[in-house]
Amino acid sequence: MDTFVVIAGIGVIFWGLTILAIIDVLLKDFGSTKTKAIWGLTALIPFVGWLVYLVFGYRKGTKKTPQP
Repeated sequence: MDTFVVIAGIGVIFWGLTILAIIDVLLKDFGSTKTKAIWGLTALIPFVGWLVYLVFGYRKGTKKTPQP
């Protein structure tokens, strides 16, 4: 297998996990805009931001409920 394909595949996986972390931050309420921004920026750290968010920030926020 070509080295480029392996590296590109790993990059796509990390990119996808980062996008999922950002979407989760956008859908949750963290109590303040500042806290939400900090978690959003943390999730954007290349290669490890999504993991830091998953371990430390995932359970901090609460899911927003739609208003009828």
